[in-house]
Amino acid sequence: MSQPAAVGPVLGLETSCDETAAAVVHCGKVLGQSVATQIPIHRRFGGVVPEIAARNHLLTVLPTVQAALSQASVAPQQLGGIAVTARPGLIGALLVGVQTANALAWAWNLPIVGVDHTAAHVWSVMLQAPGLDAGQSRTPQLPFAALAVSGGHTSLYRVDGPAELSLLGRTLDDAAGEAFDKVGKLLGLPYPAGPEVDRLAALGRSGSLRLPRGMLGRQDGAYSFSGLKTAVRLHIEARRGAGERLEGQVLADLCADFQAAVVEQLVRVTLLTLKRHKLRDLVVAGGVAANAGLRAALTEACRRDRVRLWPVPVAYCGDNGAMVACLGEALLRAGHRDDPFTLDAQPTGEVRRATALVPAPGLAP
Repeated sequence: MSQPAAVGPVLGLETSCDETAAAVVHCGKVLGQSVATQIPIHRRFGGVVPEIAARNHLLTVLPTVQAALSQASVAPQQLGGIAVTARPGLIGALLVGVQTANALAWAWNLPIVGVDHTAAHVWSVMLQAPGLDAGQSRTPQLPFAALAVSGGHTSLYRVDGPAELSLLGRTLDDAAGEAFDKVGKLLGLPYPAGPEVDRLAALGRSGSLRLPRGMLGRQDGAYSFSGLKTAVRLHIEARRGAGERLEGQVLADLCADFQAAVVEQLVRVTLLTLKRHKLRDLVVAGGVAANAGLRAALTEACRRDRVRLWPVPVAYCGDNGAMVACLGEALLRAGHRDDPFTLDAQPTGEVRRATALVPAPGLAP
């Protein structure tokens, strides 16, 4: 069996949505990183405006790359390759990152690999945790299960390697993070509303509102949050119609009830699917993986079911360049390469020779 190829530091570039992010990673250690967030820009619209996102990526992508290289004290000629998010995401935003990475790979004579955004979230568990040295850091052994839960994705995978993800379950409608943001918007919370709902839920008391628990009785690993979102919307409209002000403790309690319903379904469906597929290690990744309520509930449920839980460090849960560089480093070591003259952005689907997402038996495409 051949040994993985040695690779120098890898530059990762992420522009799939509203964060322009770059990072330099070597052997799982983050040497430097930079993020130019667009949240203040999109907050006034209550969500991401794709055209505005793409234009701001154009303005910030090269300064962000330069900042990451400078922080890492790495010159372009010292890099071992470039990794870039090529799918999925907003097509205009993706194009900025992919074409920038293609140009840099050609100009600097470096290998390039396009990576899947969701797979990068999952593989970020391999990053050396902030504040720990390599001897202290531990990572899960393959194969493991991975719950990727964010504003755009709620999917459960079996992971056999950086280029081997098999789909075990996914949402049929809204992603969990999308449901958080939509309910938060109904409540008048600022975008992105997920972290604010989590903060308020910690101050609230759940149990006063009977909200539906989705996917009861199903065995196919599917998640669904649209019914829950509708139930909360109808409840909000009824209370406001009666002249009630949703603020203070009332608002906190409502957030607690909503979050409890989302977390209960995520934990229940995930653990049942792990048991069915006989997997004993669970990675949880993505923006919603930073949710304190979800992390606490998964910790307790995994302890009860004797599942080893591997939550991605909160610092790497949101969109970031380090996760892209980390997956890219693993793919480059395994011999994956893309052509900088043909690598293109895809809002959905697969990119050649990058991570394949293969539906497992029993889950309809």
